Amino acid sequence: MDNEPKPTLSDFPKLQCPFIRQTFKVDREQWAKHGAQLGLRQPEAYLVVNRINPGYEWVFEDPGTFAVEKLNGTNVKLKTEKGRLVAVQNRLNVIDPLQIVKGKVFLMEGIFMSIGKGLVKEDGEQAGELIGPKLQGNPYKLDLHEWYPFEIAAERLRYKSFHEHERTFDNWSAWFKDWLHSRYYTKRASKTGAGDKVFAEGVVFCNLERKAANRTWMAKLRRDMFDWYYSDTIAILDYDKAGRDEVEDQEKFE
Repeated sequence: MDNEPKPTLSDFPKLQCPFIRQTFKVDREQWAKHGAQLGLRQPEAYLVVNRINPGYEWVFEDPGTFAVEKLNGTNVKLKTEKGRLVAVQNRLNVIDPLQIVKGKVFLMEGIFMSIGKGLVKEDGEQAGELIGPKLQGNPYKLDLHEWYPFEIAAERLRYKSFHEHERTFDNWSAWFKDWLHSRYYTKRASKTGAGDKVFAEGVVFCNLERKAANRTWMAKLRRDMFDWYYSDTIAILDYDKAGRDEVEDQEKFE
């Protein structure tokens, strides 16, 4: 009998990229040496090309679209009722907050850290990103885990300069390569006195007017979707930012 608890919260929706992504083969020998370090499970890379993903024109054209830092951790959704934590899920994996032996205690540590900061509502469902020492190499150099609600990120981690530049492939490629620093880390560093900077994983494009109209209102773009993320270490075969005419299923890409 399956005694595993069933998910009670919906999974956070999978976000698509506003550019078309295509598959390109990479040098096998270089991949064997460096692929794991760069997150390539196979000798191929799924890269953006200079073609707009149909249905995502709003990312480029709508003045109501804004860009928010995409935090690099794991997605956690929770539900509270009258101040009580009644459900926690890591994607569709149900988390038992009382499983303190052989459980994912670091998830609960992050949630309780955020409760202490007043980031958790008394009632309702909230989705957010859990970041910290056990996740993604801890790029934010945290000593403890933290759960950061997406709605708070939309307020506090916006890139204000996003509206100052033309929304083009080349502009965003240059921005992501050299200037896309983590707003979360920069805010934290200003309090701790650290003078260094950390690159953001990417951005989430949001449009609240589209959300209110029940239309697609979020999209994502990461640094590792661009060819330059790999090309200094692993040669990408036949990459052309203009892309190919063949159509690949965009749903298969993470």
